[in-house]
This record gives sequence, structure tokens and C-alpha cells, in this order.
Amino acid sequence: MFTASRLLGLGLAAIVVVAFASPAFAQDKKSEPKKSQPKKEVWTDPNDSSLPIDFKIQGEYANDKLGVQVIALGNGEFQAVVLEGGLPGAGWDGKNKSLMQGKIEGDGAVFTPASGKRNYLAQNPAQFSATRKFPPLGHKEYAGAIQGDVLTLKTEAGEAKLQKTTRKSPTMGAKAPEGAIVLFDGSSTEAFKGGRLDKNTGLLNTDGGDVRTKQKFLNYTVHLEFFLPYRPDARSQGRGNSGFYQVDQYEVQILDSFGLDGVNNECGGVYTKLDPKVNMCLPPLQWQTYDIEFTAAVTENGKKVKNARITAKHNGVIIHDDAEIKGTTGGARNEPEGTPGPLQLQGHGNPLQFRNFWVVEKK
Repeated sequence: MFTASRLLGLGLAAIVVVAFASPAFAQDKKSEPKKSQPKKEVWTDPNDSSLPIDFKIQGEYANDKLGVQVIALGNGEFQAVVLEGGLPGAGWDGKNKSLMQGKIEGDGAVFTPASGKRNYLAQNPAQFSATRKFPPLGHKEYAGAIQGDVLTLKTEAGEAKLQKTTRKSPTMGAKAPEGAIVLFDGSSTEAFKGGRLDKNTGLLNTDGGDVRTKQKFLNYTVHLEFFLPYRPDARSQGRGNSGFYQVDQYEVQILDSFGLDGVNNECGGVYTKLDPKVNMCLPPLQWQTYDIEFTAAVTENGKKVKNARITAKHNGVIIHDDAEIKGTTGGARNEPEGTPGPLQLQGHGNPLQFRNFWVVEKK
């Protein structure tokens, strides 16, 4: 039997149901603001339609007297490094640099002399310096603008036109010589522990995880082609960080260090041990090459008597010339120097891509 109190309760419940199902309530739900999509911060494809205009403007510009490397810093802001003589490895005098700050204007960008208090790789573009010393040696107050593929610079001698250029390593696509061990040719990841083959692109992907060869090596020459992601808002080690470990003990840094000074924790450096002779890092989303000759350390009676040595070319330019590596770098395998070890491609949480990976062992 239903009591009066139970009928009253059912009546109230019905009212609540009707209220929640009413058109007015449905309209309220529709008017709720949509959750904003998170800002995209990482790109791995130069043909991605979501790439900002910043990507088209960043890069290298040159004429017969000057080279300019335009670094994207995110949110439409840039720093341009003006190099006397030409681009690194292609005419730059190796000393003199000038810095400009830039920003998007229309479908191009405008640049003024960098000024104020600045620090190396500062997060804030207004405080960012691409050189450890600011102002750098030889700094001049250049200004200019980019429209299309042309950078117009205002110099002491008048206006100078620099054309955008996309450099390609002379060893790009180098074929494995007779007797080489082909580690990756786009067909399989059988040679590795870790790594993913993208069947659509034929590329080896780290997906942020480390990749090691199953085979161990000691003395060899190796060729590797790598592709850095575009992360304009990131700085320093957050900008596409990876590494190419020789015998899993000596890290040759892989990092988007485009336009920077080139030190041991930047692209081409032997981490914490050796600065590259010149920073040959190209812009992100552009294929690059390492060609390395490695000679292992030598031990006798359990004691190291010779350090490991390295000769390396980055994009065809020598960055280490039979250089001595005095000890292992961070993250090395816990085994004595001078023992065989795998080659490692470090993931470090970044989406790195690799191709054309082969090695020739030395007898």
C-alpha cells in the first residue's frame, strides 16, 4: 500500500526527472563552453598542415659574404644569427657573429638588433641569446626583414639580399660498401632491441625509447642519418634530445642545436667531453648525417692504457679529428672500457627518426 508520504516522494522525484529532461536544461548543456584543445608543441613531418608560419621562416639564408641562421622560438618570435663570411662549414670565419631579434609581421618577419639583458637559451624570447656571451664577438647592429624566401639585411654598406637555402649533407644516402653490416635499410628492425619500423615511411622510430643493436662492436666506421623534431617552444635539452652512443659508452649528442654556439652537450658534441669544432646542426625537420670512425680504448692486465678516439663528420664536415675521449659519458653501460658493446640510439622521450644505418668493422 502507498502512503501519502511515499506518493509525495514519488511526485518530487518525477518533478526532478522532468526538470532534468526539459528543453531548457538541454539548452543549458549545449551552451557549456567546449574544452580547448591542448596547444601542439611537437611536429615530426615537414608537410604537416598544422605547422605554423614560423617553420617556413626559420632556416638558413646566405649570399657570398654573409650567412644567417634564423631560429624559431615559438609564438611567432625568432632570433637570427648573422655570420660573417657565410654559413658554418660554408664560409663563416669561425669567430664573428651578430644577433637580431625577430617577430612575425603579416606573412613575413621583421628583425631588429638584439638588445637588453640576455642569457644563453633563455625561455623568454626577449631574453634569449644564441651565444653564451652577449653581445657576441664581432656583434654589429643589423636589422632586416624576411619576405618569401629572401632576407633583406640593412648593413653599414647598404642593403644586402640573402636567399633561403636548404643544405644537404654530401654523405646523404651513402650506400653501404662491400662488407658492411647493414643495421637498418627501411625493411626491418631485426638488428635492434627496441625501435619501431614505420611501414608507411620506412623509417626507424624511437617513440621516446632507447634502441640498441643486438650485435656488439669494437672498432668501426659507421654511417647514420637522423631527423630531429620541431619543438620551437622548447629550449636546450628539451629540444629533440637524443644521442648516438658508440659501443654504448660514449654519447655523441643528437639535439636541435641549430644556430647555437656548439658545445659538448649540443649536437655533435661528445657529451661532457668534447665540443664539436663547428656547429653543423641543420634546422629541425631536415635530414642530417653522422659519419664516425671509432677506435676503442685499450686495456692491458685490467688497466686502461689508451683512451678511445673518434673522428666524426656532421653533415659532411669534420667536427672531431682523431680526438681522444677521456672516459665514458653519462648513461654508459657498466662494463670496462675497451670491451665490445652495442650501438645505441637514445630515445630520451623524444620522437626521433632514423634511416640508412650501416657499419664497417675494422680488423
